[in-house]
Amino acid sequence: MQIDILERPSNTVARLTFARGEEITAEGGSMVAMSSGLDARTTTHKKGRGGIGRALKRMVGGESFFLNHYTSERDGAELFLAPALSGDMLVHDLGGGKPGLVVQGSSFLAQTKDVDLDLGWQGLKSLFSGEGLFWLRVGGRGTVILNAFGMIYPVDVNGDYIVDTGHIVAFEDSLKFKISKVGASWMSSFLGGEGFVCRFEGKGRVWCQSHSPGAFGAVLGPMLLPREQ
Repeated sequence: MQIDILERPSNTVARLTFARGEEITAEGGSMVAMSSGLDARTTTHKKGRGGIGRALKRMVGGESFFLNHYTSERDGAELFLAPALSGDMLVHDLGGGKPGLVVQGSSFLAQTKDVDLDLGWQGLKSLFSGEGLFWLRVGGRGTVILNAFGMIYPVDVNGDYIVDTGHIVAFEDSLKFKISKVGASWMSSFLGGEGFVCRFEGKGRVWCQSHSPGAFGAVLGPMLLPREQ
């Protein structure tokens, strides 16, 4: 399967070109266009794995209840995918001794057949961050497509590193982390507009997004007109 990311970094779309028999699983609502020769089916779970329980967990984690499965019936079939928010995408290959990923709930877009996708409970660390109770855990072997709000860029951590919780797309599960404050006190952190941050420790890679969906929503929300009854 060939995956091309077009029009990056601000308004990206993924173009997937299939060989016969190849398949991919994508978030519900992410399909922009598709050629003939693709069989599309919708389920609440990955083929052969899970069911309603996993679908409900995905909803809690910020993902769609439904997943769409596309299987190519011929060589050269095409599928275009895009996220709800404008921004960049990341195509990441798993397996071959590489660490798995922990992915922010709304950043997952698609996965190939042998990728394992589940939700990891992060307890109070995520509860107090305001970024949701669950993060996706991605492992196995294959390719995963992630999306970001704005530009996406990697940071290689070797020791300690701090990232605002709203700007995390994904990180390698070789890293340890804890939710903390950025300033000397909680008061200074919130007055400075930063709030909670994630302190990473160890060696691994973090992918960050240049904009925070939460901050964008806080700015945009008061400008929206109330719905007429």
